[in-house]
Amino acid sequence: QLQLEDSGGGLVQAGGSLRLSCAASGRTDLKYAMGWFRQAPGKEREFVAVISWSGGTSYYADSVKGRFTMSRDNAKNTVYLQMDSLKAEDTAVYYCYADLNIATRRPLYWGQGTRVTVSS
Repeated sequence: QLQLEDSGGGLVQAGGSLRLSCAASGRTDLKYAMGWFRQAPGKEREFVAVISWSGGTSYYADSVKGRFTMSRDNAKNTVYLQMDSLKAEDTAVYYCYADLNIATRRPLYWGQGTRVTVSS
C-alpha cells in the first residue's frame, strides 16, 4: 500500500506560478513512477505529467509542456510539480498518482487532490 498526500494548490493570477507537492508513505521501497492528473469542472480527469522513479525520465501533456516541470526527492519520498506561466485553463483539482509503469498512466494510487484556481 502507498499513501499519497498532495498539497500546494491555491489561487494565483494568470502568468503566475505555483508548486505542488506530493508526499508518499507506506511502501515507498517500490520504485513507483509518480505524476499528476487534473480535473476541471465539468470535464474528465486528464493526464498532466509523470516522472520516473529515478527522475531521469518525464512526460508532459502537450497543454503544459514548456510551462510545467516535475522533479522528485526520493530521500523525502516527495515529487513536485512546478507550474509556471499559469493560464485560466489550468484551473482544476490536481491529483497526484503513483504507478509502477511510467508509460501506462493507469494509477494504482491517488492523492486526495489539491485545488488550483487561476484568475484571468
